[in-house]
Amino acid sequence: MRLYNIIDRKELKKRLMCEEFNRKTISFYRYFILDDPQSFRDGIYKDWNELNCFGRIYVAREGINAQMSVPEHHFEAFINTLKKYPIFNEIPIKYAIEDDGKSFYKLTVKLRPKLVADGLNDDVFDVTNVGKHLDAAEFHSLVETGEHIVVDMRNYYESEIGHFKGAICPEADTFREEIDLVTDMLSDKKDQKILLYCTGGIRCEKASAYLKHHGFTDVNQLHGGILEYARQIRQLNLESNFIGKNFVFDERMGESVNGEIISHCHQCGKPCDTHVNCANDACHILFIQCPECAAQYDHCCSNECSSVKHAGEVEKHRFRTQNNRRFGNSLKYRKSYLLAKKE
Repeated sequence: MRLYNIIDRKELKKRLMCEEFNRKTISFYRYFILDDPQSFRDGIYKDWNELNCFGRIYVAREGINAQMSVPEHHFEAFINTLKKYPIFNEIPIKYAIEDDGKSFYKLTVKLRPKLVADGLNDDVFDVTNVGKHLDAAEFHSLVETGEHIVVDMRNYYESEIGHFKGAICPEADTFREEIDLVTDMLSDKKDQKILLYCTGGIRCEKASAYLKHHGFTDVNQLHGGILEYARQIRQLNLESNFIGKNFVFDERMGESVNGEIISHCHQCGKPCDTHVNCANDACHILFIQCPECAAQYDHCCSNECSSVKHAGEVEKHRFRTQNNRRFGNSLKYRKSYLLAKKE
């Protein structure tokens, strides 16, 4: 049995759209030392592939980070597979806020050096000395007072479409860049109450430990992240302090929390919170685009990209090389430049 997928992406997406059953989109993570990550990876791939589960799962010696789509009629069987491995004992599972069952189209389980590519040297600080975990109601009440420092630990393109009221949203491309920005900008506030949040909670585990290592005395984090906050707030019938849409790393790219649109199309400025990738494969930049601009620019981020999209491979290679040399891996500055060139 192959322990990876070899079917073409287009075919997989076609099969997904033809499915006549429902799926549940879930996510979970746990820091847990695995003695044999490879065997664990192969075992869960076999188990979940047999149940027709899809998703993007990262396994490292330090644990697991998973976003998945599970057929509803196999969900009980899926839960039973978790009971085979100690890492999953009482692991909290978070459910999607909005779920059309089309979040993933294949099963990918990858071995990684770390669960989050944070660029941090874990040997220089205690990664287990994390901040205080707050449930949704506790976090909600503290945000409501407006008296504490709320920090969004996600990348700027995530917070652009949705964030907590009054939150600091650093303009960072990566978690590594952001954690340094946050540490520096709050360096004179080490004795104040800090409230951290992210999508599902995993980034806050490292961020809170890092801040405590640097002398912050009252670090708190939203347990379960935005996903669990949205679920619990609805159950409690409270008005959400998170406004806009929660960015998710699957085919949906976002799910609305309170129905508001707080961002704008990067091309015309109309209210819009729909992320897309530029249809020019030599660019593929992530940006916000309304339906009207999608039609005008042929689903690209600029007229230049629209032209290159239909060009030959030589021209695409020149374009890709030129822009990679200019911007490196910076999504933020690449986007600024490309969108400024629209006509």
